[in-house]
Amino acid sequence: MISVCFYFQVHQPFRLRPDYRYFNIGRDHDYEDDRANCHIMRKVADKCYLPTNRLMLDLIRKTDGRFRISYSITGTAIEQFRMYCPEVLDSFRALVDTGCVELIGETYYHSLAFLFSRPEFAEQVSLHQRTIEQEFGVRPTTFRNTELIYNNELAHEVERLGFDAVIAEGTERSLQWRSPNFVYQPAPCRKTKLLLKNYRLSDDLAFRFSDRNWAGWPLTADKFASWLHQIAGGGETVNLFMDYETFGEHQWEETGIFECMRHLPEAVLAHPDFRFHTPAEVARNHPPVAKLDVPFITSWADAERDVTAWLGNPMQDASAEAIYALEQAVKRSGDVQLIGTWRRLLTSDHFYYMCTKFFSDGDVHKYFNPYKTPYDAFVIYNNVLADLRDQLERKGLLELTADDHRKIAV
Repeated sequence: MISVCFYFQVHQPFRLRPDYRYFNIGRDHDYEDDRANCHIMRKVADKCYLPTNRLMLDLIRKTDGRFRISYSITGTAIEQFRMYCPEVLDSFRALVDTGCVELIGETYYHSLAFLFSRPEFAEQVSLHQRTIEQEFGVRPTTFRNTELIYNNELAHEVERLGFDAVIAEGTERSLQWRSPNFVYQPAPCRKTKLLLKNYRLSDDLAFRFSDRNWAGWPLTADKFASWLHQIAGGGETVNLFMDYETFGEHQWEETGIFECMRHLPEAVLAHPDFRFHTPAEVARNHPPVAKLDVPFITSWADAERDVTAWLGNPMQDASAEAIYALEQAVKRSGDVQLIGTWRRLLTSDHFYYMCTKFFSDGDVHKYFNPYKTPYDAFVIYNNVLADLRDQLERKGLLELTADDHRKIAV
């Protein structure tokens, strides 16, 4: 039996006001662009979340539950669903209630906390678990880190936090001669399983589907199913992980993406050896074939599949160090609203907008980007950061070392 495992990332950040300038510092604590956040959420809900959820629910019912899928929904997305389109939350609840949908754990604020603060990382993971339980009545047992950022240390921490499985990118650097189409066990772990994304097949749907210059165009359900069926005898699971916005946003309805998905389950299940499973089911059904040692950091992003989409240039590094340098002061405040504001500023998108890697992946970095240039993103973010720092100073909470002062002096 070969598992086909669909996992979708559902995330929206709280975008900052592009007009938050130097003269707002110390006087204006309203950082977020509520109008843009509402507009984008409503737009994506109408084009992607609502129609795709209807389609997925129809496919589950049509196949009598043989079609099974999973989602990772960030805390910031859930908050915006509550604020701007609660019907989306209702549609996700209807999916979860079928028993054919798994919800996956991650950092609540879709942050890079694992790279900067393990205590904050653990707190965000716990907060996300509680939120998923409150909203959907289930507790995640599979984990995916923000942007699929992964290494041995992440796997060890995930096992310590009690997860049964962890998801990562199936990079050649990690796998070497191995295939992503098997279940592995992270080198430092005893129980937790490792599921690796088949990025070539995932990207056929997520990125290449509408590319008329691609040799695989046009991609139909039967053609894609035939590619999956070729794995028979050479793997035990094919993990198709992608942004949910693939449907209706990255790939518009006019491309035929919805029709392809509508017929895909039937085409896949036509082969008697293939079944759809969630990540937790894959981990239960397939024992690990080997330990996998990944001492370096990997991610899903860009050609390099490392963290240089979010960190690496001086603007990104300085901003990340500066915001995390405020962690202790913010938490000493005990101010729930202030802590929430600080945590929203940890969302990885803010650093993504500062990326200057436009040569190989520029179009990706422009998606829903509110800024004209990475430098604008840097300036606005650090104006907000300066005001947050000013609030902490006025409260007498900034007890910084010389090194801390260096980090926040952006």
